[in-house]
Amino acid sequence: MSDWLQRPLTEITRLLADRKLSPVELMEATLARIDATHEKLGAFVALRDRAALLADAKAAEARLALGEAPPLTGVPLGVKDLEDVAGLVTSHGSVPFADNLATRDSIQVERLRAAGAIVVGKTNAPEFGYTAITKNRLFGPTRNPWDLERTPGGSSGGSSAAIAGGVVPMATASDGGGSVRLPASFTGCFGLKTSYGRIPHGPHHLWVMDDTSGHGPLTRTVEDAALHLDAVVGAHPLDPNSLPHPGISYRDVLRDLPSGLRFGYSADLGYAAVQSDVAEVVHAAARAFLDLGHRFEAVEGGPPEPGHDWGMVGAFEALAKLAPLLPEHEHEFGRAFIEGIKTGRGMTPERWGDAQRRREELNRWCAGIFERFDLLLTPTVPYDPPAAKGPFPSEVEGKPQRWGSVGGFTMPFNLSWHPAATVRAGFSRAGLPVGLQIVGPRYRDDLVLQAAFAFEQARPWRDAWPLL
Repeated sequence: MSDWLQRPLTEITRLLADRKLSPVELMEATLARIDATHEKLGAFVALRDRAALLADAKAAEARLALGEAPPLTGVPLGVKDLEDVAGLVTSHGSVPFADNLATRDSIQVERLRAAGAIVVGKTNAPEFGYTAITKNRLFGPTRNPWDLERTPGGSSGGSSAAIAGGVVPMATASDGGGSVRLPASFTGCFGLKTSYGRIPHGPHHLWVMDDTSGHGPLTRTVEDAALHLDAVVGAHPLDPNSLPHPGISYRDVLRDLPSGLRFGYSADLGYAAVQSDVAEVVHAAARAFLDLGHRFEAVEGGPPEPGHDWGMVGAFEALAKLAPLLPEHEHEFGRAFIEGIKTGRGMTPERWGDAQRRREELNRWCAGIFERFDLLLTPTVPYDPPAAKGPFPSEVEGKPQRWGSVGGFTMPFNLSWHPAATVRAGFSRAGLPVGLQIVGPRYRDDLVLQAAFAFEQARPWRDAWPLL
């Protein structure tokens, strides 16, 4: 494997800009790496024409020679297969959508291309991003580079496997209940669920009702994520919830973490059962902020457990999108997926009202937390990654795991719209990555990135990756 493919994105862009690395060399190495890892990882599910990719790389080389190329010029990019790329199928990992050819790029892909990135192909995802285990009936499972018998998480599992496995330097991801943070944690990457609206959605065929999902970078380093964000943030007329440009470069402010911050730490959010060695690793990592001169205090209790409300509202929206297909195509969908979204038929005004009252209770809890603290720390995931084909554990060390327990720490901040990141905290007894979640006040993506960057500098992980 080429050494380039395990370097941070920021280092690769510097080598390209300094013309110490050719975009053609990088593209050839990337395609060779995709071929070499496909049977093991299953990270990619579709590629653009190779001749077209090499032509794009040659064009990028010419732009770099002129010295005025945008920041991502020549960077190979993987796009999660829930997001559109013009001329490629967006299958959503679903048999009825196997020929769903996209006619335009998503807003995010459009902006990444404008910044110079070259779309290589699509990365695997569970059917419509429904679970945190990446497998589907079209393409099978994706596997974790740290342990090929385990899942890299989901729903951005193809992207996380590609980043951690040194397949591409950059890939898109999205997070509706943890789908950036869970796979980033399981593969030892950095992942950020941005504030809702920070990266524009769409365009979609249906107005978004379930306002919990957002795009976010999944990368090898925090600075890589800031570089990604700088290329894609800012309002777009096709997304009415998109936020104005923050008026800063996230990369430029990474080193500006204020001193003497107040960090709250919750080991369980009041309801989660956590694998003991995961709990120990995360607690020790969280206390690193004490060594950096900040205040640290344990948080007791927590918000309402979000799993069932999150699941019901998500099923209701998925059913709204897919109901017209069910009479003819129901048998083509994955059994667990289709049974899950059919629970959306159980939505009633009373059930909706109960869910929204609990969401307001969560909102009030978060407001109280960020009155007391500048940032909140928790585990990202309560246990080691499950097997590549599942299932999720029903218990861990004798502690029962409830429905949705894999996202017990991540879902609340999708519902509340707060930015939340995961950084590699260390390793479990099984030698698998463990994530520390850093949650910030609403719209303070900059503060979350600054805290994550400070932690990364204190406990660097950038040079330790699996070799397959």
